[in-house]
Amino acid sequence: MAETELIRCPKCGMTNRFPVDKIQQGQRPLCGQCRTPLPVPIKPVTVTDATFAAEVERSPVPVLLDLWAPWCGPCRMMAPILDELAAEMAGRMRVAKLNVDDNPVTAGRFNVRSIPTLLALKKGLEVDRIVGVQSKSDIAQRLQQVIA
Repeated sequence: MAETELIRCPKCGMTNRFPVDKIQQGQRPLCGQCRTPLPVPIKPVTVTDATFAAEVERSPVPVLLDLWAPWCGPCRMMAPILDELAAEMAGRMRVAKLNVDDNPVTAGRFNVRSIPTLLALKKGLEVDRIVGVQSKSDIAQRLQQVIA
């Protein structure tokens, strides 16, 4: 069964169930009762070595992969920026997070030597790499070239 998100309608108060995969594909849910567009909490997807192929390589849109670790201060600084980019670029690009400590196979596959590292991927192939803390505008500008 597909994972669903419960979204409360701001107009009529009805709680609506909507599949998470449809949200990640850029579909915008409507309230089942009053047809008001629902606010969508788009968040980065967590991927692992085991789910990388399904979540990243087979993604219908390009993926921004954040390679991070929980002990890394700069990685934690980047998290709110990536949350904002995930919401703003929904439907055009997915944002995924991979903990390098728990998933060394994928981190090694991409020869990650420093974190935070952001990889822009199309069908699992690297098309751009951003290393270190960057501003949201710098990241967004680089991503525009990827999704164009």
